[in-house]
Amino acid sequence: MEEAVLLKVSPQGIATVTLNRGELHNALDDKMVELLTATLQTLAEDDSIRAVILTGEGISFSAGHDSAWMRRLTDYDEAQLRRDAERLSTLLETLDHLPKPTIARVQGSAFGIGAALIACCDVSISVAEALFCFSDVKLGIIPALAAPYIVRAIGPRAARRYFVTAERINAGKARRLGLIHQTVENDELDDAVDHMCRQLLLNGPQAMIAAKQLIRDIEHRDIGPEVIALTVDRIVALRRSDEGQEGVKAFLEMRKPGWID
Repeated sequence: MEEAVLLKVSPQGIATVTLNRGELHNALDDKMVELLTATLQTLAEDDSIRAVILTGEGISFSAGHDSAWMRRLTDYDEAQLRRDAERLSTLLETLDHLPKPTIARVQGSAFGIGAALIACCDVSISVAEALFCFSDVKLGIIPALAAPYIVRAIGPRAARRYFVTAERINAGKARRLGLIHQTVENDELDDAVDHMCRQLLLNGPQAMIAAKQLIRDIEHRDIGPEVIALTVDRIVALRRSDEGQEGVKAFLEMRKPGWID
């Protein structure tokens, strides 16, 4: 039996993580959640990885929760429900906080937690025919675990509509709302993702990690003395770092920095 999550790493350090339950529209079950979390944690700690692509096998990116898993959940007690919710929450947090740049290669529709995985990635590129939906209320529940990431991506105003209506959102509207950054035709998806990877490989690996951390550290804080001091500290540290020194020297000497092959 094939693994539910596949990992492939290019010579340039681009890791492609593929949700590999295409026959089930890459719906997540507890085992897949555990495997995907472990894979992402391994990539986070691997200094040779420059960027991570998350995609799906088959016609769907991810249909969200697996129906067999949902059936088992109906018999769980509170402690079991809490444990499963915490594991799924850990997956989303792990992807959201992954130090390396992440790209969602959205080759098909994504519902519920599947859409949350996209919102956790730094860059999202989708085929134009993909659909997105938060249909939890149709089941008498809410998209609680996905909500922090989806609301951050599309804003509370849009979330108030789509969380309560469970309407399907086409890719064009998802782009306008902020869930998707770029929409392309099916035969253009790989070229668009490759182009984004080439862009990332031009940049200092540690600088990209530091940029992501800076955003997390300041996004919910008012601009004031503490934030200003933090930003000063960060730029001083980066300018003094080996990578910062190499980048500036390469620019002044009109050559490529050492991290570009």
